[in-house]
Amino acid sequence: MSKFQMYGTFLSVNIVLASLQTISMNYMEIGNQTAMSKFILLGFSEDMDLQPLLFGLFLSMYLVTVFGNLLIILAVTSDSHLHTPMYFFLSNLSFTDICFTSTTLPKMLVNIQMQNKAITYEGCLTQMYFFMIFAGLDDLLLTVMAYDRFVAICHPLHYTVIMSPRLCGLLLLLSWLICLTYSLVQSLMVLRVSFCQETEIPHFFCEHAQILKLACSDTLVNDIVLYFVTGLLGVIPLIGILFSYSRIISSIMGISSAGRKYKVFSTCGSHLSVVSLFYGAGLGVYLTFGTAHPSRKGTIASVMYTVIAPMLNPFIYSLRNRDMKGALRRLFTRGIYSQ
Repeated sequence: MSKFQMYGTFLSVNIVLASLQTISMNYMEIGNQTAMSKFILLGFSEDMDLQPLLFGLFLSMYLVTVFGNLLIILAVTSDSHLHTPMYFFLSNLSFTDICFTSTTLPKMLVNIQMQNKAITYEGCLTQMYFFMIFAGLDDLLLTVMAYDRFVAICHPLHYTVIMSPRLCGLLLLLSWLICLTYSLVQSLMVLRVSFCQETEIPHFFCEHAQILKLACSDTLVNDIVLYFVTGLLGVIPLIGILFSYSRIISSIMGISSAGRKYKVFSTCGSHLSVVSLFYGAGLGVYLTFGTAHPSRKGTIASVMYTVIAPMLNPFIYSLRNRDMKGALRRLFTRGIYSQ
């Protein structure tokens, strides 16, 4: 295992464990904050005939997401050719996508199977806490990956010096710290809110904005912080991505050979596809923040960036990437011969 994988595994596992400890300590005081015991997740449809179809559909997508992203992690970890910053961040993105979907889909599948739409107050806030962590990580990792491509294309001679294992580890750690801090602050602020008897959430998971709409107490401060921090975590990374690609495009335009232009830009194609899918769906979700009654389009947009995007990421990166296809081929070959 390379230095990149050692940094990533150590940081990710220890930070997740620290998050679990932190959130459990916070919820020890829940009993003194609110009399709420549960929320009702309305999901997609009240039609009982559709429930088996929804269960099969989302179970299939969840299994494909987990299996596909695990393959990416295994390929990057086991193949020495992929022990580079680009694939280090890709493996961490795959880990984040697995955790991201695991915060929402398993609970939804259990509710459909048990025909019970309830989720406890503690479970709802825990789901919201980890959802915000991994959604933010997805965003920041895509930004860091754009910076990696900028350095590789615009400063190729200094790439290995700039994107050192130490810097990669620090960028990953910084991303975790930002998301942990943001999620913890938002979760603690929800603890001060009291709720009415109407506890139905018109969604398939505990989304922060939807929870605040159920509050009986004043949520002005919560709403301001939600919009402000969400804007920062959405706009600043997007500006970073756009800046990186503006410099990349300028560098590519200076290349005289059309074949070389295509080869250089093709290394960014997979990342651009993932960024477009993530931000396009995310924008659709957060445009519905201010609506009193969330539309079906908002729910569909949520499915796009919480389920579809993590499921498609492994296919986008593997089908368009020669090195990844080679690593997966060697991984399967070793698996066959080892039997």
